[in-house]
Amino acid sequence: MKLSGGQRQRLSIARAMLKDPEILILDEATSDVDTETEMLIQRSIDKLTEDRTTFAIAHRLSTIKDADQILVLEDGQIAERGSHDELLQEDGLYAHLWGVQAGEIDELPEEFIRRAQERHAQADVDVDD
Repeated sequence: MKLSGGQRQRLSIARAMLKDPEILILDEATSDVDTETEMLIQRSIDKLTEDRTTFAIAHRLSTIKDADQILVLEDGQIAERGSHDELLQEDGLYAHLWGVQAGEIDELPEEFIRRAQERHAQADVDVDD
């Protein structure tokens, strides 16, 4: 039997609930799912993460917006740190990414695009060496 991406992720969350770990690591828990499935998974995650230390790795910021502490990584370094509201007030990378994902802005400011292009160019050079 073949499971969909959302079904596999819900099964993984159910397994984690049964194990009841003190520390939980979620890596892209809502990737490759539709919006409705994401909402269902997010409800399960909210219950699962209650009263436990959780590390959530996410590109979809809606997955982590309720976290006590969000670390924003850029070039392998912590670029920003705070709650969702604090990071929005800082008007940095997180705020701009949130704006793009929420449909509030059409694209990232040129400064962020330039830095990303420089990172990709450097990665290409490193691969060629």
